[in-house]
Amino acid sequence: MIILSIVLQSLLVLYYAFSGGAKIAGANYWVDIFKNLELPQWFRVVTGSVQLVGAAALIIGYRYEGMVAWAGIWLGITMLLACVAHFRVKDPISKTTPAIFFTALIIVLTIINADGLRLPLS
Repeated sequence: MIILSIVLQSLLVLYYAFSGGAKIAGANYWVDIFKNLELPQWFRVVTGSVQLVGAAALIIGYRYEGMVAWAGIWLGITMLLACVAHFRVKDPISKTTPAIFFTALIIVLTIINADGLRLPLS
């Protein structure tokens, strides 16, 4: 399970760092998605910031195991809200699948590291 956790953690660090940075930078892809979701552009920047904080927490989790599960909860809530936003505007499954996929990955990572919720961060 440790190897699976590290692989998922690394994949998610890369995804959330890249995705969060692109949102903050105003990449056209994300600007268009937020328009489609009928969300204000300032919320794109907030979402990108939340994702960068989550990526940083996952990086800290390499040193402090307890941080991985907390980062998973933080990012999991974000991704569940992303799924709700896609469902709200009745996006086709092709547009909703990435949010569902990364929600599933973060849930698996959080479950694998759930014992860390009881660990002190020292």
